Parts: sequence; structure tokens; C-alpha cells
Amino acid sequence: MRERRNTVLLFSKVPEAGKVKTRLTVLKDGIFQPDVASALYHCMLFDVVEIICGAFTALEARPPAVDPATGEEIRDTYDLVISTTPAPNVAVMEKLFADAGEWPRPLTFIADEGASFDEHYNHAFQQAWDRGADCILSMGADMPALTVMDVIAGFDGLHALDAVPGGGIVLAPDQAMGVSVIGWTRATDFDHTGVYYNRTGLTVLPAYIEKAREAGLPARYLPPIPDVDTMGDLMHAVTVVEALNYTAPFDGNTPPWRTADALAQMGWSEIRVPPNDLMDPRDEIDK
Repeated sequence: MRERRNTVLLFSKVPEAGKVKTRLTVLKDGIFQPDVASALYHCMLFDVVEIICGAFTALEARPPAVDPATGEEIRDTYDLVISTTPAPNVAVMEKLFADAGEWPRPLTFIADEGASFDEHYNHAFQQAWDRGADCILSMGADMPALTVMDVIAGFDGLHALDAVPGGGIVLAPDQAMGVSVIGWTRATDFDHTGVYYNRTGLTVLPAYIEKAREAGLPARYLPPIPDVDTMGDLMHAVTVVEALNYTAPFDGNTPPWRTADALAQMGWSEIRVPPNDLMDPRDEIDK
């Protein structure tokens, strides 16, 4: 039996007021004070980590996989690497999680460095490869809509590509022409260079697809997962978080309960909108 090491690479920031989720605050075009927005991000970060841990538990309960080429059994192991920046914030993040109590499994913290978003991503990925990862699934920490099933689907996609010569990528879009989850196998010749803040105006999702197409790499599409950057994102997140917390006992998902509690304390546990008068004509339908 051979071991296949799987890593979730979680990109995160220290939840410091005025430095995270500023688009939700009065510093930009939001309505919250910076400390409120950072506290909400703190809850999302912890919820996402707990959801990933729940997915690992479900994945590790599966029987061993079988290599289709050799018939050899594969034992999959999973670890969570939390990347932050700058380097001094690693100790801050370690303390933040330690002060919260015991977590379902060990957590590893690293610092990503670079002169651009692309370089930060590439540096973190390289550290994960150097630690022995065979498959990497990466995501951000501002996704309270993430589910156990999303993480499982991501690794199922990576494992299917693991048997493909030259590898391939998996990706899940967000709600704004970007990507919420991206990953590939060790054998895949791919990186993030030229994807983020593309000067030609190409957004992140088509930029990854263009890179994959140019390299002739297969790509597997994962269900969309919204993140929370703007006030519009937050309004959508409120409805999703409510639904996930209600449905969790019925579908076995790990719910984003901290985020739900924070939204309730903020007075944002429910979203109501004005009647929509922009629908297609219904006078010949509604009799």
C-alpha cells in the first residue's frame, strides 16, 4: 500500500481591524465599523477550518483507494496548512487558534511571501510541495458557504486527475468571475503566475482556464462557492449561512455556526428586499 498525501492550503489573514474585510466597512463602501468586520472574518476563519476538519474525517473513513494502473491500494492522508503573511503573523495565528481551545486535528501554519498576489500563492504552494504534498486544494478563509461536500468533491477531482499523465487542475468559481477553490496534483506543471490582477482585464476564472488550455491540461469543474468581500456578498451569505445551519442536522454537514451567531449579534440574521416588479409580464399567466 502506498500513501498519498493530500493538503488543504488555506490562505488567511490575522483578523485585525482595518486590515481585513475593509469593503464591508465605512473605510470603503460598507456600513460596519472595522472591528465588527474583523470579528465577522474571525468567525468565518474558524468555521472554515472546522468544516475542512469535518471533511477530512469523512474522507479518512473511506476504504483505501486503488491505483487503476497497478491495482495497488492507496492510503490517503490529509493535513491542513494555514498560510498567512507577513512572517511575524504566523505566531499570532498560532496563538489565535491555541487560545480558542482544542481543534479536531493538528494545524500547520506557514508564511507566504512575494511581491504580488501570484507570488504569494506560488510560494505557499511550493512550501506545501516541499512538505510532501501529492495533491493540493487551496481556498480562502472568507467562505462560510463552504461545505464538507465541497472539500470532498475537490479531492475526488484531484484523485481522478492523479492517474492522468501530466496531471490536471480542479477549480470552483466564486460569484464574481473569480475562483474560490483551485488545486492540482504534484505531477501538474502549473502555477498562479499572471492570474491575479491581470492587466489585460481578464478575471481570475477565465485566466486559470486560459492557462490550462495553453498547457493542454485537463480541468475539472467544482460547484461554485461564494466568498464574502462586498456588502452584496454579505447579503447573499446571510441567506446561505441560515440555510446551512438549518440543514446541517439532516445532511451531516459541519455548519458555519460561529458566523451565524456573529451575524445574529450584528442584527443581520435575516435579509428582506423590496418586491420585485421587474419580472416578465404575467398578465396572461396569472388568472
